[in-house]
Amino acid sequence: MYSNDPTSPQRALCYFLDPIASSKLAYVQFPQRFQGLNKSDIYGGEMKHLFKMNPYGMDGFGGPNYLGSNTFLARRALFDSSLESESGRNLLEPEKVLEMATEAAACNYETGTKWGKTIGFCYGSLTEDLHTGFWLHCEGWTSVFCDPPQAAFLGDAPKTLHDALSQCKRWNVGQYEVGFTRHSPLTFGVRKTSLGLGLTYSHLAFWGLWCIPINNTYALLPQLALVNSRPLFPKSSDPWFYLYTYLFVAAYTQDMLDFIYHKGTLRFWWSDQRMWLMRSLTSFTFGSIQFACKQLNISTQSFNVTNKVMDDEQIKRYDEGTFDFGVDSPFFVILSTAALLNLCAILVGIFRYNINMVAEMLLTGYGVANSWPVYEAIFLRSDNGKMPDGVKLRAFFLTGILFAGGFLVFNA
Repeated sequence: MYSNDPTSPQRALCYFLDPIASSKLAYVQFPQRFQGLNKSDIYGGEMKHLFKMNPYGMDGFGGPNYLGSNTFLARRALFDSSLESESGRNLLEPEKVLEMATEAAACNYETGTKWGKTIGFCYGSLTEDLHTGFWLHCEGWTSVFCDPPQAAFLGDAPKTLHDALSQCKRWNVGQYEVGFTRHSPLTFGVRKTSLGLGLTYSHLAFWGLWCIPINNTYALLPQLALVNSRPLFPKSSDPWFYLYTYLFVAAYTQDMLDFIYHKGTLRFWWSDQRMWLMRSLTSFTFGSIQFACKQLNISTQSFNVTNKVMDDEQIKRYDEGTFDFGVDSPFFVILSTAALLNLCAILVGIFRYNINMVAEMLLTGYGVANSWPVYEAIFLRSDNGKMPDGVKLRAFFLTGILFAGGFLVFNA
């Protein structure tokens, strides 16, 4: 991220100098905005829900969560009361500054201190920004979301699918580290802040649990039920069918309208909801597994930083709006398996159409529509961004296992 508007500090000072709000104001948060996104933002790099829509809502409950950058923080909010007795003049004296800088440069600077607890940023989570913002709100501090017309800061989003999913998996592990503690937002947060703010932080902390309904409701059960002619949802002649349909359509329509209201486009929204499904299938699933293994002291993949450097061919594919699947990754095995499952199920459903399984057909068709980039990578493409052969073989094998398991379950 870099500063894109030199007046940003002045905007932040307007809040910090407010005689009413400034006494408990911990930070002023600006939205994260990104440059260089292609015309469809195929990897959902804008993250509009996380970086703009959610903070707007949280602003009404006491302030947005700390997003890790694009923020002006009040120094006093990051230090405990024991340091408030030192005057600002003493802290700015050259001798004092040199002494503090030398002390901070030492390897044992934090040993035996309250750093990471009541001083500075909170430790114990890969998402120290979420942890720190949550703790500040629990201590009674507030925050403000400032969203000027001109982007105050600009940065780069991941430009390959594997990097985008890996980044989200890392966030997911860190969010669990905030949620599954004795100071969980769902219990401690609700008591120390407010019901609205506590539930909002709970939504962020347990974000990864969406993998459970997404994997079952969208990617697995309707498809297997359709292949085995076993209805899961009400028949189209049943009044309950219209309730299910209304809830699905209403939820997606509301999400689309919210997205467009916050200066989004239909094309960006479609990419965003598709990436939401992809993240749920991969990032949330693997993040949940990695967190569980970590709690059981089972070795897992180490921390990985998102790659921001690409070769010319990758850049060209991204600019053209073509997905990059050129890495042999477990992420792509899961995506390919889900795509093949949907494709086989919709073909079976069309071949032996059953009026009692309209809901399953619609959900499977929705999965097929979102899986089109995966089908291109598996069957149609020959460039370096196509699906690796090893991924294809494992995906076909897993698809066969799922169909066999579905047959045993639904016909037991």
